[in-house]
Amino acid sequence: KLVEKLAKGPVRSVVLEDCVELIEAQVKQKGFIIKSAYATIKAIKKRFIPETVDSMLDEWLGKLQPHYDKWSAHQKTPASASTFSDHLIARSDDVAEDLLSVTDGRAARSSHTTAKKMYGRMREGAKKNVIEAIPELAKMIEKHLAAAPRQPAATV
Repeated sequence: KLVEKLAKGPVRSVVLEDCVELIEAQVKQKGFIIKSAYATIKAIKKRFIPETVDSMLDEWLGKLQPHYDKWSAHQKTPASASTFSDHLIARSDDVAEDLLSVTDGRAARSSHTTAKKMYGRMREGAKKNVIEAIPELAKMIEKHLAAAPRQPAATV
């Protein structure tokens, strides 16, 4: 399971750092409105982004798990040679919706009214932004999966 491999123990803090770096890199490529909203949120609460990522990481990985399972099952066929990145990129529309369902739920429950308003204003364009981030997100996940210790095979 992705949650066990990427969100437990010491690897979690590294994955969280990488997620925040990914978000920051994506924001730098965006226009004034997104950059200003991001700066405003960081000014209001410096640790808002890392704390938010930390609070949603398990759910995001849970949303990616079915995609990972389909890809893993396909890897067992002789003709398959795709990477998990290729798999996610090919399904970026669905992957973006799955990931945004987590942030939508979080925004609906948030008590941070400024952040909630900004999210509401930016939600329409959020899917495009998430789709654009999927290649880097997928590479980051692959990197951490490759570094994760292999689970021993179950013994009978």
